[in-house]
Amino acid sequence: MNIKINDDLKNAMKEKDAFKLSVLRMLKSALQLEKIAKKHELDDNEIITVIKKQVKLRKDSILEYKKYNKEESVKDLEKEIEILSVYLPEEMSIEEINTLIDEVFKVVNPSSIKDMGNIMKIVNEKITGKNADMALISKTVKEKLSSL
Repeated sequence: MNIKINDDLKNAMKEKDAFKLSVLRMLKSALQLEKIAKKHELDDNEIITVIKKQVKLRKDSILEYKKYNKEESVKDLEKEIEILSVYLPEEMSIEEINTLIDEVFKVVNPSSIKDMGNIMKIVNEKITGKNADMALISKTVKEKLSSL
């Protein structure tokens, strides 16, 4: 994973793609900070976690910029997300998410919204290494729990 990021960084330099270069440099900085914090070389799952955090930060920023009609900033952030998403595994589909949640419900057999934490913990364990929208998962779990 890290090798691909480095190769893409070099290619962006050669192609004089300043925007992509800046995004990849920010990513490399975030990875370096995480490496220092963990005190070891990052494995692919840890790299994916860092990239997901970077994408989430940008998605949150998009929401804020949209409130103030800063369309140019929104477009830039969307392009950044597009560049970062290349390094993430394919995102789970809604059908896959629903199937996973149904499996967890069969195991946990929840009775109320109080079981939400336990369900989310198990779902989180099962999606390790996969790319999934946790906000969507949380919302889906809440909906299913409220219909009990």
